[in-house]
Amino acid sequence: MLTLKQGRQLQTVLLGALAWLVALTIFFPIFWMLLTSFKTEIDAFATPPQLFFTPTLENYLEIDERSDYFHFAWNSVVVSFGSTLLGMLLAVPAAYSMAFFETKRTKSTLLWMLSTKMLPPVGVLVPIYLLFKDAGLLDTKTGLVLIYTLINLPIMVWMVYTYFKEIPKEILEAARLDGATALQEIYRVLLPISKGGLASTVLLSLILSWNEAFWSLNLTASSAAPLTALVASYSSPEGLFWAKLSAVSTLACAPILIFGWLSQKQLVRGLSFGAVK
Repeated sequence: MLTLKQGRQLQTVLLGALAWLVALTIFFPIFWMLLTSFKTEIDAFATPPQLFFTPTLENYLEIDERSDYFHFAWNSVVVSFGSTLLGMLLAVPAAYSMAFFETKRTKSTLLWMLSTKMLPPVGVLVPIYLLFKDAGLLDTKTGLVLIYTLINLPIMVWMVYTYFKEIPKEILEAARLDGATALQEIYRVLLPISKGGLASTVLLSLILSWNEAFWSLNLTASSAAPLTALVASYSSPEGLFWAKLSAVSTLACAPILIFGWLSQKQLVRGLSFGAVK
């Protein structure tokens, strides 16, 4: 018969083991992709899969010879940061007006904005492609910045709105009594208070923009193509070359994985902001 203390210790151990199991299950595809990137194509297709093999860098060397990795990486950086900056410039004032000047239509407007995220992108591909063609935005970084901003804006507005709603209105009223304008309320009062939540919004937007593939494949060719387009270029009609595909996928995922790892505390803190009062 277990005592109460032993029961709690057993529960802690079981929960810890379960957490490790879930974490390893999530991480396994990334681990296997990294492992495959150091195999030859023969080892990559071997049955049963080989865990122990002679590692090689030939896949990475071939990618370096065949593709300009830094050109695609630079496009990803410009598009991700550009769309995040533009998105925040639009999301902050929109969330400010909805949070502090709420009307009876505010909630329905927010829900409508969020519902646009449920829309299958292929449903609006043709009109957006034609608009981009007429505006000369095809295969340009400006075009990708605009489309990524539109895609992520509903989530950004929702997140910033949630953080602003957690701020007591008395703080803004005190600022107004001191003669602060609406712009000063945002930059001198709201942004410093909610910088944790805003940082998590920025991080999430960067990750979503970096990983977006549908629009980059359909709206770019070579000039503005980001890393997701580079990965897709290694899927040829002759078949999939798993080792090379794993190597280029590792190169595409590595920057954002490192970035996410370094900022994980800020990201988790921001995403859980307001969850517990």
